[in-house]
Amino acid sequence: MSTDAYSDPESDLASGRLAEVIADIAEEAARLILPWWRAGTAVETKADSSPVTEADRAAEALILSRLAGCWAQIEAVAEEAVSVDGAPASVGEWFWLIDPLDGTKGFVQGRESYSVNIALIRGDAPVAGVVSAPALGVTWRSAAPGQGALRRAFGEPWRPIRVRERPADAIALVSHSISEDDAARLAARNGCTRWQGMDSSLKFCLIAEGRFDAYPRTGPTCEWDTAAGQAVLEAAGGRVLDGEGRPLAYRKPGFLNGPFSAIGA
Repeated sequence: MSTDAYSDPESDLASGRLAEVIADIAEEAARLILPWWRAGTAVETKADSSPVTEADRAAEALILSRLAGCWAQIEAVAEEAVSVDGAPASVGEWFWLIDPLDGTKGFVQGRESYSVNIALIRGDAPVAGVVSAPALGVTWRSAAPGQGALRRAFGEPWRPIRVRERPADAIALVSHSISEDDAARLAARNGCTRWQGMDSSLKFCLIAEGRFDAYPRTGPTCEWDTAAGQAVLEAAGGRVLDGEGRPLAYRKPGFLNGPFSAIGA
């Protein structure tokens, strides 16, 4: 990958090349992760009690190396680096948010819904994002600004996706970590008659491609958990709103999110 070919993030974002390149990087990381899945990978516990594996660390190292080779001037905030060194006190106008393996608990338990997430933030908003699902062999990404969102199975052409018009029996996706009573209550609060539990940022992408209608979240998340999925969903015509009904914004203290709702049409 030539470092000269991708040096100006402004023009690369506008042309759509940036999103194409980070999709390729995410898929490279996804293929790197796969041999660890369902292979009895050793699990460590981080200071915040969340799990981490060698797959997380290897994928993050690859992603950081590839991004630096293309856009060295853009800072990166990546989950595993933050867990070791702490969150940076400040970042520039442009910065990456990276979760190299979102849904590590499900990954360790052998479930399929884990993902690689790369997002570009400008100001306080995600302007490009990619979510790749190694076990499913599928990637979702934003296109050039204003040009929608796309999905592809590994090795196949990109196809456009769009949120659906909300049906009478709208379905919510919720975190596996909440109780059935809380899930039903959250779903009803967001106008959904049914709900389904799922891990990772795939929830944003399944709403973006028109299979589900909402993803409400009250528990804490980090910005790298949501940024890539938000970029995909917003490009597909959806919204991600904070507890005050405003677009979920970034570069918050500690890179931590409060409650939010991701919704389709």
